[in-house]
Amino acid sequence: MTMSKEEVLQLEETKIHTDITDEMKAAILERIQKQIASELQLAIGKVRTTVGLLDEGNTIPFIARYRKEMTGELDENQLRDIEERLSYLRNLESRKLEVIRLIDEQGKLTAELKSSIEQSVKLQELEDLYRPYRQKRKTRASAAKEKGLEPLAVWILSQPRQGDLQAEAAKYVSEDKGVATAAEAVQGAMDILAEQIADDAKVRAWVRKYTYDQGIVRTEAKDAEQESVYEMYYSYQEPVRKLPPHRILAINRGEREDVLKVTLDVQTERIHEYMGRQLIKGPSVVKETLTAVIEDAYKRLLAPSIDREVRNEMTEMAEEKAIEVFAENLRNLLLQAPVKGKVVLGVDPAYRTGCKLAVVDDTGKMLEIAVTYPTPPNNKVTEAKAKFRNLIDTYGVELIVIGNGTASRETEQFVAELISEMKQRKLQYLIVSEAGASVYSASKLAAGEFPDLDVAERSAISIARRLQDPLAELVKIEPKAIGVGQYQHDVTQKRLDESLTFVVESAVNHVGVDVNTASPSLLSYVSGINSTLAKNIVKYREDNGKFISRAQLQKVPRLGAKAYEQCAGFLRISDGSNPLDSTPIHPESYDAVDQLFRELRLELKQVGTQQLKDMLQQVAPAELATKLGIGVPTLRDILDSLQRPGRDPRDELPAPIFRTDVLRIEDLTAGMELQGTVRNVIDFGAFVDIGIKNDGLVHISQLSDTFVKHPKDVVSVGDTVTVWVLSVDLKKGRVSLTMKKP
Repeated sequence: MTMSKEEVLQLEETKIHTDITDEMKAAILERIQKQIASELQLAIGKVRTTVGLLDEGNTIPFIARYRKEMTGELDENQLRDIEERLSYLRNLESRKLEVIRLIDEQGKLTAELKSSIEQSVKLQELEDLYRPYRQKRKTRASAAKEKGLEPLAVWILSQPRQGDLQAEAAKYVSEDKGVATAAEAVQGAMDILAEQIADDAKVRAWVRKYTYDQGIVRTEAKDAEQESVYEMYYSYQEPVRKLPPHRILAINRGEREDVLKVTLDVQTERIHEYMGRQLIKGPSVVKETLTAVIEDAYKRLLAPSIDREVRNEMTEMAEEKAIEVFAENLRNLLLQAPVKGKVVLGVDPAYRTGCKLAVVDDTGKMLEIAVTYPTPPNNKVTEAKAKFRNLIDTYGVELIVIGNGTASRETEQFVAELISEMKQRKLQYLIVSEAGASVYSASKLAAGEFPDLDVAERSAISIARRLQDPLAELVKIEPKAIGVGQYQHDVTQKRLDESLTFVVESAVNHVGVDVNTASPSLLSYVSGINSTLAKNIVKYREDNGKFISRAQLQKVPRLGAKAYEQCAGFLRISDGSNPLDSTPIHPESYDAVDQLFRELRLELKQVGTQQLKDMLQQVAPAELATKLGIGVPTLRDILDSLQRPGRDPRDELPAPIFRTDVLRIEDLTAGMELQGTVRNVIDFGAFVDIGIKNDGLVHISQLSDTFVKHPKDVVSVGDTVTVWVLSVDLKKGRVSLTMKKP
């Protein structure tokens, strides 16, 4: 559960009350841990251990990989959930202490109220309880209280069966206090009562839930003649609880851009009835007055506030789903299979300024930069072909990678024609997303890497490299600029940044990093390493040559014992002094590995040999773990790492689809079978690159023959899929696809 903007502000304004005993702190922590265990349906022992490890400064990737015995093998997502709830609930407990103190200082804290505050599990519940005691700006009720009308409000609330309201109100008429008539006195008392019932925590909770469950969102155009992307919402309605996340965010944006008017409708009669049951006890001389109070309290005070809260809750839910989809897409994009051992020609296409070319070798090293003008308005096709041929022949280029920006399809046509003329070279091409390439190219990082190149030339290098190693190249770009999300500009940016950063860290540590070739950008995402340490590692490498052992990392300035513990297992050293340094095995387990080799009568130099693999496959982990004094999960990981010491988990994924000829939208017909690559997954479907200018859409209803709750349950970014053409709209350049075999 994440906090709304209002909740964050409330917590930031809170002064944490530190005057509590260690016993109280321990009790609060235990209460938090029990709540997390209950919410996440985890064993309390696992939660306690995880909280302890987090509080000691351990990172989630480190805990997930190297503390499996302690946590019962909780995965990264479960650990992340615990971390987020821990932070939320600790902030909530701090706010509880502050609210109790503030109410107590007013002399209004009762045992019942204190108990209700302590038992609240959401910040919204807590703030509802505190609302009647919060210092407010001047209101109609506070003005009435200043005029001395509170006793009259109390009299009305007592609901007498006899008496006369006007006669009672006349007692409060006073020129000195600004009450000119009995009617004014009654109105003031009603204002006091309206605020009182609108601030009642129980009433607010019921009205909020009823509005969420029964409310209907209605949208209409402010100008029905205006053309816009929001036309489907010009006269639209849908129940609050049924509105899908992408529609909520679309409606919010339309409202923000002043195209749509949005209202939240609900049956007020039911709300009035409920409030009446809470306030009105039976027949009295003031029953009609109290009925008017209820209607005023809801219309003037409750409805605007509750509507805002429900809209905020809807938005938070929609944001959470949008961020979840973005994060999943980003992870799959980062973990796409690298294309190794190929010399690549990267092309950043353009019209007037020409196509920038960059040849990079199989390690990503830039070999040559050039520019050609094969596209309009220059159309220097002959000269461009000569330049391409020269680069291809000189460096043995095998793959041509084209960015999917401006002029990409014209460039693709040119490249396909060139390949048909150079059949003896067995060339292939691929179009890749260049999202974020311009962000990287204009960054200080790119300027540091290639100070003598212009922005477009750097972009061509980035396009080539992101095929060779997507992870290493894409980590140089701000995650949200990579563009595999939905409404990413409409969600809370802080929350988006946190989630995407976690995804990048998870991906980097899942793959592991070669400490002798990694850039500072890549190193900064390794567990335990910040940007300063990343730069220090690279500087140490430049000053002292390649690292020959993990232990040598401890000589890097400011890389202390804790940082070394957190990062060592994720950093790899090939051809170092210790073969284990090229594996995911943590140095803390090296003694256990030495003992394992003695048990097997083998030597470390046999790591990676077939003999070792054969022997390790015969090992019984449970029995051997006891001998070695380590846990079974750790031993399983050690055995797997020894059998596949240089394994890159991305190598097991399908390679991208390479092409030799261009496909045009005019070539498509209904029923045609195609192979494509999933470029983006959103709430209502998936966009698939089938080799034409615009990606085709597979609507959620066309993803499977069975019910699909969300597209990400069926496809992921980077997947290679078989699709069939449903329909083609030549005018709009749109193609509808299906994954259901005809």
